[in-house]
Amino acid sequence: MLAVKRPTSSTVLYAVSTRPPATTLSTKAQRLFRGSLRIAVATFILVTLFCKLHTTHLTIRNIVNPFQHTFPDALANAAQWRWLAPISTMFLYLSVRKGYTEESLLVIRGLGVQTSTSSPTYLSTASTRFIPTSSIQDIFLHEAFKDFEVKFYLSIVVENEEDLVVVFPNVFPKRQLLEEVWRGSKACLYEPK
Repeated sequence: MLAVKRPTSSTVLYAVSTRPPATTLSTKAQRLFRGSLRIAVATFILVTLFCKLHTTHLTIRNIVNPFQHTFPDALANAAQWRWLAPISTMFLYLSVRKGYTEESLLVIRGLGVQTSTSSPTYLSTASTRFIPTSSIQDIFLHEAFKDFEVKFYLSIVVENEEDLVVVFPNVFPKRQLLEEVWRGSKACLYEPK
Protein backbone atom coordinates (compact mmCIF):
# COMPACT_ATOMS: atom_id res chain seq x y z
CA MET A 1 0.00 0.00 0.00
CA LEU A 2 1.50 3.31 -1.12
CA ALA A 3 0.46 6.62 0.42
CA VAL A 4 1.58 9.86 -1.21
CA LYS A 5 1.47 13.17 0.67
CA ARG A 6 2.43 16.54 -0.79
CA PRO A 7 2.46 19.16 1.98
CA THR A 8 4.09 21.72 -0.36
CA SER A 9 4.98 21.88 -4.03
CA SER A 10 8.64 21.20 -3.22
CA THR A 11 8.06 18.33 -0.77
CA VAL A 12 6.65 14.85 -1.26
CA LEU A 13 6.38 11.91 1.13
CA TYR A 14 6.03 8.35 -0.14
CA ALA A 15 5.03 5.87 2.57
CA VAL A 16 4.75 2.10 2.12
CA SER A 17 3.31 -0.18 4.77
CA THR A 18 2.50 -3.85 5.18
CA ARG A 19 -0.33 -2.83 7.51
CA PRO A 20 -3.72 -2.79 5.78
CA PRO A 21 -5.52 0.55 5.92
CA ALA A 22 -8.25 1.03 8.52
CA THR A 23 -11.07 2.05 6.20
CA THR A 24 -14.02 0.34 7.86
CA LEU A 25 -15.41 0.68 11.34
CA SER A 26 -14.81 -3.01 12.06
CA THR A 27 -11.11 -2.68 11.14
CA LYS A 28 -10.73 0.33 13.44
CA ALA A 29 -12.50 -1.52 16.25
CA GLN A 30 -10.26 -4.54 15.68
CA ARG A 31 -7.13 -2.38 15.97
CA LEU A 32 -8.45 -0.76 19.13
CA PHE A 33 -9.22 -4.18 20.64
CA ARG A 34 -5.77 -5.53 19.77
CA GLY A 35 -4.07 -2.48 21.24
CA SER A 36 -6.11 -2.74 24.44
CA LEU A 37 -5.36 -6.46 24.67
CA ARG A 38 -1.63 -5.81 24.29
CA ILE A 39 -1.73 -3.24 27.10
CA ALA A 40 -3.76 -5.57 29.33
CA VAL A 41 -1.41 -8.52 28.77
CA ALA A 42 1.70 -6.40 29.42
CA THR A 43 0.16 -4.94 32.59
CA PHE A 44 -0.84 -8.39 33.86
CA ILE A 45 2.66 -9.75 33.27
CA LEU A 46 4.33 -6.80 35.00
CA VAL A 47 1.99 -7.10 37.99
CA THR A 48 2.69 -10.84 38.20
CA LEU A 49 6.45 -10.23 38.07
CA PHE A 50 6.13 -7.57 40.80
CA CYS A 51 4.23 -10.03 42.98
CA LYS A 52 6.89 -12.70 42.40
CA LEU A 53 9.66 -10.23 43.28
CA HIS A 54 7.70 -9.21 46.37
CA THR A 55 7.64 -12.79 47.65
CA THR A 56 11.27 -13.64 46.85
CA HIS A 57 13.37 -10.51 47.54
CA LEU A 58 13.84 -9.13 51.04
CA THR A 59 14.29 -5.51 49.96
CA ILE A 60 10.98 -5.46 48.12
CA ARG A 61 9.10 -7.17 50.96
CA ASN A 62 9.13 -3.89 52.90
CA ILE A 63 6.94 -2.35 50.18
CA VAL A 64 3.25 -2.95 50.67
CA ASN A 65 1.87 -5.23 47.96
CA PRO A 66 -1.33 -3.64 46.61
CA PHE A 67 -2.02 -6.80 44.58
CA GLN A 68 -2.09 -9.17 47.54
CA HIS A 69 -4.71 -11.95 47.32
CA THR A 70 -5.34 -11.36 43.60
CA PHE A 71 -4.92 -13.73 40.67
CA PRO A 72 -1.47 -12.36 39.66
CA ASP A 73 -0.31 -12.78 43.27
CA ALA A 74 -1.58 -16.38 43.42
CA LEU A 75 0.04 -17.13 40.06
CA ALA A 76 3.33 -15.61 41.22
CA ASN A 77 3.30 -17.66 44.42
CA ALA A 78 2.56 -20.89 42.55
CA ALA A 79 5.02 -20.41 39.66
CA GLN A 80 8.76 -20.93 39.80
CA TRP A 81 11.19 -18.40 38.34
CA ARG A 82 12.51 -20.88 35.78
CA TRP A 83 9.03 -20.99 34.18
CA LEU A 84 7.78 -17.51 34.95
CA ALA A 85 10.77 -15.58 33.61
CA PRO A 86 10.94 -17.04 30.05
CA ILE A 87 7.17 -17.14 29.59
CA SER A 88 6.83 -13.55 30.83
CA THR A 89 9.66 -12.43 28.57
CA MET A 90 8.04 -14.07 25.56
CA PHE A 91 4.61 -12.56 26.20
CA LEU A 92 6.08 -9.12 26.96
CA TYR A 93 7.97 -9.22 23.68
CA LEU A 94 4.83 -10.27 21.79
CA SER A 95 2.85 -7.47 23.38
CA VAL A 96 5.31 -4.74 22.31
CA ARG A 97 6.14 -6.17 18.87
CA LYS A 98 4.60 -4.54 15.82
CA GLY A 99 3.06 -6.88 13.31
CA TYR A 100 3.84 -4.65 10.36
CA THR A 101 6.57 -2.55 8.76
CA GLU A 102 6.32 1.05 7.60
CA GLU A 103 8.92 2.62 5.35
CA SER A 104 8.99 6.06 3.81
CA LEU A 105 10.89 8.32 1.47
CA LEU A 106 10.70 12.07 2.07
CA VAL A 107 11.93 14.17 -0.85
CA ILE A 108 12.62 17.88 -0.32
CA ARG A 109 13.67 19.90 -3.36
CA GLY A 110 17.00 21.61 -2.83
CA LEU A 111 17.76 19.76 0.42
CA GLY A 112 17.74 16.03 -0.25
CA VAL A 113 15.94 12.84 0.69
CA GLN A 114 15.27 11.07 3.96
CA THR A 115 14.63 7.35 4.15
CA SER A 116 12.90 5.91 7.19
CA THR A 117 12.12 2.38 8.38
CA SER A 118 9.88 1.72 11.37
CA SER A 119 11.22 -0.27 14.28
CA PRO A 120 9.97 -3.80 14.96
CA THR A 121 8.66 -2.82 18.43
CA TYR A 122 6.63 0.01 19.91
CA LEU A 123 9.44 0.80 22.37
CA SER A 124 12.07 1.98 19.88
CA THR A 125 12.10 4.69 17.24
CA ALA A 126 12.36 4.41 13.49
CA SER A 127 15.74 4.34 11.78
CA THR A 128 16.21 7.29 9.45
CA ARG A 129 18.90 8.48 7.11
CA PHE A 130 19.17 11.85 5.40
CA ILE A 131 21.05 12.21 2.13
CA PRO A 132 21.70 15.77 0.89
CA THR A 133 21.06 16.62 -2.75
CA SER A 134 24.75 17.37 -3.32
CA SER A 135 25.63 13.75 -2.41
CA ILE A 136 22.98 12.10 -4.61
CA GLN A 137 24.36 10.96 -7.95
CA ASP A 138 21.20 9.27 -9.23
CA ILE A 139 18.11 7.27 -8.31
CA PHE A 140 17.65 3.90 -9.98
CA LEU A 141 14.99 1.24 -10.26
CA HIS A 142 16.61 -2.22 -10.13
CA GLU A 143 15.54 -5.82 -10.23
CA ALA A 144 17.05 -8.70 -8.30
CA PHE A 145 16.43 -12.38 -7.72
CA LYS A 146 15.27 -13.46 -4.29
CA ASP A 147 14.01 -16.96 -3.51
CA PHE A 148 13.10 -17.93 -7.09
CA GLU A 149 11.30 -14.67 -7.83
CA VAL A 150 12.18 -11.28 -9.23
CA LYS A 151 12.03 -8.37 -6.77
CA PHE A 152 12.14 -4.75 -7.85
CA TYR A 153 13.74 -2.16 -5.61
CA LEU A 154 14.51 1.54 -5.65
CA SER A 155 18.04 2.62 -4.82
CA ILE A 156 19.98 5.84 -4.46
CA VAL A 157 23.58 6.17 -5.60
CA VAL A 158 25.41 8.26 -3.01
CA GLU A 159 28.69 9.97 -3.77
CA ASN A 160 31.79 8.44 -2.09
CA GLU A 161 29.90 5.34 -0.95
CA GLU A 162 30.42 1.84 -2.29
CA ASP A 163 26.95 0.50 -1.49
CA LEU A 164 23.63 1.66 -2.83
CA VAL A 165 21.00 2.97 -0.43
CA VAL A 166 17.88 0.83 -0.87
CA VAL A 167 14.79 2.95 -0.28
CA PHE A 168 12.24 0.35 0.85
CA PRO A 169 14.56 -2.47 2.04
CA ASN A 170 11.99 -4.58 3.89
CA VAL A 171 8.69 -4.10 2.07
CA PHE A 172 9.66 -4.46 -1.62
CA PRO A 173 6.55 -2.91 -3.23
CA LYS A 174 5.41 -3.84 -6.73
CA ARG A 175 7.12 -2.40 -9.79
CA GLN A 176 4.24 -0.05 -10.66
CA LEU A 177 4.41 1.61 -7.23
CA LEU A 178 8.19 1.89 -7.42
CA GLU A 179 7.94 3.51 -10.85
CA GLU A 180 5.56 6.10 -9.43
CA VAL A 181 7.94 6.81 -6.53
CA TRP A 182 10.94 6.92 -8.88
CA ARG A 183 9.33 9.40 -11.30
CA GLY A 184 7.90 11.56 -8.53
CA SER A 185 11.08 11.68 -6.49
CA LYS A 186 13.25 12.59 -9.48
CA ALA A 187 10.77 15.28 -10.52
CA CYS A 188 10.58 16.73 -7.02
CA LEU A 189 14.28 16.46 -6.20
CA TYR A 190 15.58 18.27 -9.24
CA GLU A 191 14.06 21.61 -10.17
CA PRO A 192 12.74 21.92 -13.71
CA LYS A 193 15.13 23.75 -16.01
